Amino acid sequence: MTKLSLATWNINSVRLRIDQVVRFLSEAQPDILCLQEIKCQENEFPRKAFVEAGYPHIHIMGQKGWHGVALVSKRPFEAGDVPPFCRRGEARAQSIVIDGVEIWNFYIPAGGDVPDRDTNDKFDHKLEFYERLSDSLHRRDKDRPLLICGDLNIAPGEFDVWSHRQMLRVVSHTPAEIAAFGTFMAAGQLHDPFRVAYPDPQKLFTWWSYRAADFRKSNRGLRLDHVLLNPGLMNQIKGVVVAKVHDTVREWDRPSDHAPIQVTFEI
Repeated sequence: MTKLSLATWNINSVRLRIDQVVRFLSEAQPDILCLQEIKCQENEFPRKAFVEAGYPHIHIMGQKGWHGVALVSKRPFEAGDVPPFCRRGEARAQSIVIDGVEIWNFYIPAGGDVPDRDTNDKFDHKLEFYERLSDSLHRRDKDRPLLICGDLNIAPGEFDVWSHRQMLRVVSHTPAEIAAFGTFMAAGQLHDPFRVAYPDPQKLFTWWSYRAADFRKSNRGLRLDHVLLNPGLMNQIKGVVVAKVHDTVREWDRPSDHAPIQVTFEI
């Protein structure tokens, strides 16, 4: 059997928070770390720090000043094609294959402030990303092991937001987004290990606004970050999938507004 541990984290500038990333890698010891919103180009990525931390295998999809995803690993992997779901060609998606498992790392568009496709192009872009993704998953062989992770920018469940009633009018938890996420989950027959580890009605958040002086006291969080497993991967897993939200990282000095999350399993 092979143990695989993967973490995902919207780092909100990898250069600004490289010391925190290295600390997290030392403490959590994932085999793979998927990053979103790295906010740098490939030649600006702090590659040396990851190599010195024991993660010499690196895959970067960068962009000047905005967006960007990256993946670092202790073990070798094979880089795949960029998943074709972003109509603007922004650095929001990447894929690799490791131990026979395909991994897609996403930074899905946030969608702006107005939940209307006709008046807000950013919201339309977000929903179209999900539509393209769902269509691809519907056609993809479910027996081919797949793990999808990243900042998916939708809190889909009633207990994934601090107030279901109030958040229904706010982008990230609107009815249109909840429906899009449901279609996406059904298209891939995806398994959510976090809602097994943290069952409803337990509140579960991965993001807290910078506006709150004390994020724990206000606790107005959202679960925007996800790790999802398809049937082909679930059929190979021996035992349980351990899932953890590293919310204490959000307490660190000058943190990202997102906390890293991690899954560990054996195949």
